[in-house]
Amino acid sequence: MSGDAQLMLMIAGMHLLGLVCAAVLIIPALRDGPEIPPNRPDSGSDGGWGRGPDLPPKPPDPPRGGIPLADAEPALIRLRDHRTLSDQLPKRERRPSREPDRTPVPSH
Repeated sequence: MSGDAQLMLMIAGMHLLGLVCAAVLIIPALRDGPEIPPNRPDSGSDGGWGRGPDLPPKPPDPPRGGIPLADAEPALIRLRDHRTLSDQLPKRERRPSREPDRTPVPSH
């Protein structure tokens, strides 16, 4: 078999393998039908085409947790006005400067 024939056979085989892989992925997606919601009996049927009145919304769940812990402390700063956080924080004390180490002077 010549080199050209081998190349054409290899290209055709790769395309065939690609088509098989695509079919394996697409066929299950095409086989699933659309999900139809189950028919529910209409309790107050008036013969109309509508779906009936909406149900009232479910009340929200109560908050979890409960009261704050006994050892909980409120924040030191509350941002409730135009001042920034750096304006409200107490100024830090500066560290005292250290005296330089004295080197002994050699005596002659």
